[in-house]
Amino acid sequence: MAESTERRNRWIISVFMVLALLAFVGISLAPLLSGLFQGGTPPVANSPTPSASASPTAKKEDLEAQAKGYELVLQREPENQTALRGLLETRLALADVKGAIAPLEKLAKLNPNETLYAVLLAQAKQQTGDREGAAQTYRSVLTTHPGDIQALNGLTSLLLQQNRPESAIALLQDTLKTATQANQVQPNSIDVTSVQVLLGGVYASQKRYDEAIAIYDEAAKTNKQDFRPVYGKAMILKEQGKTEEAKPLFTKAAELAPAKYRDQINQAASAVPGATTPAGTSSTLGTPAAAPASPQPSPAPAAPQK
Repeated sequence: MAESTERRNRWIISVFMVLALLAFVGISLAPLLSGLFQGGTPPVANSPTPSASASPTAKKEDLEAQAKGYELVLQREPENQTALRGLLETRLALADVKGAIAPLEKLAKLNPNETLYAVLLAQAKQQTGDREGAAQTYRSVLTTHPGDIQALNGLTSLLLQQNRPESAIALLQDTLKTATQANQVQPNSIDVTSVQVLLGGVYASQKRYDEAIAIYDEAAKTNKQDFRPVYGKAMILKEQGKTEEAKPLFTKAAELAPAKYRDQINQAASAVPGATTPAGTSSTLGTPAAAPASPQPSPAPAAPQK
């Protein structure tokens, strides 16, 4: 039992790391499910991983056989979470996003306090074209966990894709308005800085630069050790052609940021405005990949990984 719990926790942690990284580089979370485990089964699965030297056809056949094995287990034990996660991971490895929805729905229902499953479910629905279902899933998470930053980030991204920036702004503003009371009831349930950073990104995506800079300044003043609002402001200044004003902010952001993000920050600082960076994002604080018009700003990283 302890070993099973440890495996589950490792899987959850690894997926959260992917979510955080995607949020930082400004890529929409929508492609997450199709590419998360492409090329093989995640290491937490108990079933054997296809040989690296096997042909694509052999790998696919092996994964399909694994999926059938998990399905047989679930026929006998429909709430076997090890089998549900194995089926989920195998279907993701097969790029079967639609097939991942059923195990995700079951896992989300069985683990109401582990909101990652519901966030991934929303992403799966979004990827398969069910935007209304995705929005409902995000909102159900936010009803019970109003500060869940991945759900906020996902719903914000979805609203921008739907050309509803005012709804995205209202969502984040309302979250900030309730943050003080929510944090009194349950300390640290809403990460105010992260929500401010997301809001600044939405303002920037609409070229409302003064409002974006104001919210970034507010966040930086409150949390002096967080690199994200500093980085966000630097990107806006650069977008406005104020490169000399942006330089010291890029330097400061790199100093504050975890080491794994410094190269990206330095690349953004040196890139020509409007160019595409190696990470696939606009050098101008770009919006989520599927959002309307390009280049536009996207929410800066949703959560600091220090």
